[in-house]
Amino acid sequence: MNPTEFPVAQTAGLTKIFKDFWRRDRVVAVDDLNLEVRRGEVFGLLGPNGSGKSTTIKMLLGLLYPTRGRISLFGRPPTDVAVKARIGFLPEESFLYRFLNARETLDLYGRIFQQHSKQRRERIDKLLDMVGLAAESKRRIGEYSKGMARRIGLAQALINDPEFLILDEPTAGLDPIGIRQIKDVIRELASKGKTILLSSHLLADVEDVCDRITILYGGRERSTGSITDLLCREDRTQITSEKLSSETIEEVRNLLQRSGQKKILSVGAPSDRLEKFFMETIERAEQTNARSSGARRAGAIADFLGETKPVNVVDQLVSAADREVPVMPVTPVEIRRKASDEPAKQIIEQLTRVDAASTRHAEEELPAASDVPPAAPPAPEADRSVIDALIKDKKDGDDA
Repeated sequence: MNPTEFPVAQTAGLTKIFKDFWRRDRVVAVDDLNLEVRRGEVFGLLGPNGSGKSTTIKMLLGLLYPTRGRISLFGRPPTDVAVKARIGFLPEESFLYRFLNARETLDLYGRIFQQHSKQRRERIDKLLDMVGLAAESKRRIGEYSKGMARRIGLAQALINDPEFLILDEPTAGLDPIGIRQIKDVIRELASKGKTILLSSHLLADVEDVCDRITILYGGRERSTGSITDLLCREDRTQITSEKLSSETIEEVRNLLQRSGQKKILSVGAPSDRLEKFFMETIERAEQTNARSSGARRAGAIADFLGETKPVNVVDQLVSAADREVPVMPVTPVEIRRKASDEPAKQIIEQLTRVDAASTRHAEEELPAASDVPPAAPPAPEADRSVIDALIKDKKDGDDA
């Protein structure tokens, strides 16, 4: 298989059970979950509260360990440090430093990824323009609305140009303009080869941007497939044309009745979605240069996000576990045996050397006599005859 065809993220029998104080099973958050997120697609993870979405994401990120099952990210375990640099994550709640402004926040995350100053400045400018915060970049994060905080959170998730982007409720707190812009950004990133995992309760947003979805309930997978296949109504036929006259509609009715179609469900003019109507209204207002203190219209996708990265075949085929060198543990019994085999003479001589070295070191660090008050009389030296007697007894015992 071509390395580029490998799933970006894959789970097999993934299970997470939370236990109580007595180590008894309390909650089965994820139960035997099998996921496959393919390269370059937008994958939706759906389900009501408590269905296991956030727990699954945390296990993919290596923040939680599964009770059983396997997880693979780019062919490696999620705990592999090399994998972290290839992932961008926007959590459900962005906990950012309130006293930093937008530029300082992105600069901080750029430093974490060890980007040099020129690269950080270029990426920060492009990301701020992309999320519509270039004009508000000098304001402190603590002064931002929730929607503006979500925008800067998306920018920090993209600062490292990730191959795999995990978005947990990316449109939460955004106004309709922001929602539309974030959805456009997601589709544009997918067209540039990014792989995106999206978790959201707003089903209309998921329907607009996702290629495939998985619906969870009770920690188990209930339905998986492409949006088109899952939503297609095989028992209905829809015909859309230019506006028809009442006479033509009547002729169509008669034709359908003659062909055996007994019932026509509905005939009427199609309607646009409210989102489309709302966006058109705002665009007309913007054309009149109406003022607004919120985020501006998002700019183009930052060009560095479309850069292609070479695929390392070894990284795809070799797991981190294969490179680990096992370390044989040393049992307490072996430790005691080694200690008992060492001659008593060596132990005593080692103690004597340590005592002499400590005495010399203390004498070197003592200040001049004129600078300190008279010291207490020195402690009596160790009786060498006692030590010699111990060594002699040991030799006599060994000879016997």
